[in-house]
Amino acid sequence: MKKGKQTWWFENRPVIIGTATVVGPDEGDGPLAADFDLVHPELDLQQKSWEKAERLLLEQASDLAIKKAGIGKDELEFYVGGDLMNQIISNTFAARTLGVPYLGVFGACSTSMESLAIASMIVNSGNGKHVLAGTCSHNCTAEKQFRYPTEYGSQKPPTAQYTITGAGAAIVAPAGSGPVVECATIGRIVDLGVKDPFNMGAAMAPAAVDTIQAHLTDTGRSPGDYDMIVTGDLATVGHRIATDLLKRGGVPMEQTVFADCGLMVYDVDRQKVQAGGSGCACSAVVTYGHLLKRIEKGELKRILVVATGALLSPLSFQQGESIPCIAHAVSIERNEVQP
Repeated sequence: MKKGKQTWWFENRPVIIGTATVVGPDEGDGPLAADFDLVHPELDLQQKSWEKAERLLLEQASDLAIKKAGIGKDELEFYVGGDLMNQIISNTFAARTLGVPYLGVFGACSTSMESLAIASMIVNSGNGKHVLAGTCSHNCTAEKQFRYPTEYGSQKPPTAQYTITGAGAAIVAPAGSGPVVECATIGRIVDLGVKDPFNMGAAMAPAAVDTIQAHLTDTGRSPGDYDMIVTGDLATVGHRIATDLLKRGGVPMEQTVFADCGLMVYDVDRQKVQAGGSGCACSAVVTYGHLLKRIEKGELKRILVVATGALLSPLSFQQGESIPCIAHAVSIERNEVQP
């Protein structure tokens, strides 16, 4: 059921029955390391290319999520996923391995919540019983595609962000044990003319604010209805901008905990990650690894995850285009919390 202008309300309350997160060494050195299912000690995962390593991250996360959901691979009906690579090749090749009907999506770093929203819509409508939502990123594949060859070792400004090496996957079902996907607010493109690819936080912050405001308007809620509102990967620069824009817009964020996955996954004071984390896996591993564990423990009852994405390409940057951005928000709550 549609609620307001941009929000899908899932009246049948689809359930996340299994999740898994697989990360690289830098994420394993961060403050959330204990919440990840598998931490690789090396970036290459003993693969012949960075791209093969990224694909393996996703394949491992998918296999673990299916296992933790207590279902067989033959019970998986659809897979929804995407990544940052050209033609979303990490997901395409992982989907080839899974061998199930596949919907490839691209929302840049917002892909985690975009895929979860679509998977939940499929289950809520009765068109699928077990649907996998997944995404991944790798620091070295992103560096090679969007910036410079990894061997170049280029210096980056303090506003730049560090792409997460990892993958997150979730199995959505019509019933079972696990948190409920309550609703999803689909974002729209927001572009305020930022052209600097080394300042993604500033580019994406207005999109996050736009989606948060749309969600609150559509649902008739205030930030206080959530224990936590978490943006995807605005990091230090973007999170400050978003906080200021929300304040100017009259959104009382002091009623809730307002956090950012890019600031949670790393210790920005100790680790060399510039402004903080980014990448498709950023909100995926923090949400599926850390936040859902807190819901399971009863520390959180309802959260809003607002995954953010910068929809640029190397070509659009080279042609002098600004950076279109988007944010998708998903409300997740404990089973006993009723709307």
